[in-house]
Amino acid sequence: MALLTRAADVLASARAQSIRLATAESCTGGLIFAALTEVPGSSDVMDRGFITYSNDAKTEMLGVDRALIARHGAVSPQVARAMAEGALERSGAGIAVAVTGVAGPGGTATKPEGMVCFGLARSNKKCQTETLYFGAVGRAEVRKLTTAHALGLIAQTLSASA
Repeated sequence: MALLTRAADVLASARAQSIRLATAESCTGGLIFAALTEVPGSSDVMDRGFITYSNDAKTEMLGVDRALIARHGAVSPQVARAMAEGALERSGAGIAVAVTGVAGPGGTATKPEGMVCFGLARSNKKCQTETLYFGAVGRAEVRKLTTAHALGLIAQTLSASA
């Protein structure tokens, strides 16, 4: 499914449920928010997007504990959870999605290129996380796949609550 179509479907579902959305993005640099706001009329659903590429930005903008980053690394389910929860707390949104990963090139044995951690926070619900390994498919493709998957996570959450 094309990103624009998926984004439009997410927005329609959120609009129908009167739920506003926020994003907290590291490796995608705002691509998730951009995909959603590419759709005309998105302003009634989109609250805000946090682009927190650096560890300092994650701490200052989202309240991610520096000790958490030091203990687990910026690319970890723990940091993705903290990013999503921080975005939810610092916005007027009912759902916040967060991504942090290694778009490439490069990576390590434990955090290879294409590893992306996702967090999805919803008001009054436990934050869910997951980690996907897209592989060394190139920086642009990792970012595209990450954006599509994040939109899918929001869509699933909205569908479950409809």
